[in-house]
Amino acid sequence: MTPPENTHAKDHHHNSTSPDGEEGYYRLPLPNRKNHEMFAIADQLLGGSRIHVICEDKKSRMARIPGKMKRKARVRAGDLLIIKPWDIQNEKADIVFRYSRTQASSLSRRRMLPEEINVF
Repeated sequence: MTPPENTHAKDHHHNSTSPDGEEGYYRLPLPNRKNHEMFAIADQLLGGSRIHVICEDKKSRMARIPGKMKRKARVRAGDLLIIKPWDIQNEKADIVFRYSRTQASSLSRRRMLPEEINVF
């Protein structure tokens, strides 16, 4: 008979929510269409916090990572992003949000991604 020393760790893990969202629904930010935001896929990292992205409107844009995101999220090639095209130059954009792989596949399963960029 083994001593019950790990029961607290099991109980604590049992109460935590699952990151893949199968048990419960969790909210993910979606592009604000009124703000001209859209989904995009990171295609190529160019350095200097600039990334080449392919957008849901089938255009290729140069996106930059703003300073507040630079410290939080590491963007890699193949990541699902929310971008906001510039008003002045439409071929450039700012990155608003980066989805993790789990979040991107969750959006894909719920059919919330446009077919043009649904690679998950």
